[in-house]
Amino acid sequence: MMAYHGIVIAGFGGQGVMLIGQLIATAAMLEGKHSTWFPSYGPEMRGGTANCTVVVDEKPIASPVVETPTEVVAMNYPSMMKFGKVLKSGGYLFINSSMIHETLDRKDIKLISIPVNDIADRIGNLKVANVVMLGAFLELTKTVEFKSVEEALREKLTGRKSALLDYNLRALEEGAKYVRKSMSTVG
Repeated sequence: MMAYHGIVIAGFGGQGVMLIGQLIATAAMLEGKHSTWFPSYGPEMRGGTANCTVVVDEKPIASPVVETPTEVVAMNYPSMMKFGKVLKSGGYLFINSSMIHETLDRKDIKLISIPVNDIADRIGNLKVANVVMLGAFLELTKTVEFKSVEEALREKLTGRKSALLDYNLRALEEGAKYVRKSMSTVG
């Protein structure tokens, strides 16, 4: 896989897009890679738009700004429309098909549809939909290793949040499993 990843993760505030970015950036650091995490919030956090960019590279990173992302994670329709249009040709567009029912009309990208809300609901906690998406993302892009993200989750989910650790670890696996299963039925 490519050494450089310029990732945009976007959705409504409260969908956990910032956490996805933080986990990827932290996991990359744990692996000795260079990484940046750059958040951007809309006018109001919960319910407003939120996105972050994450850059992961083997080489030092000159800028955290990503103008032409190699991967886009869109948790809602407005995010898909905004960032899917600037996705690099040949890049991955991950969409939350639980909330996005139309797709972008681009034939030069790889569209990955994951019903993350539905999967999180089956797990028993809708709050882990973002981590389901992260599992799917990691399975395809191999940006960082699962064990590094698990370690980052353990660092992030402490105190009262530690009760969510098992849900998040299961969500990570279920997202990856969904992609493995859907890819084995294609072609």
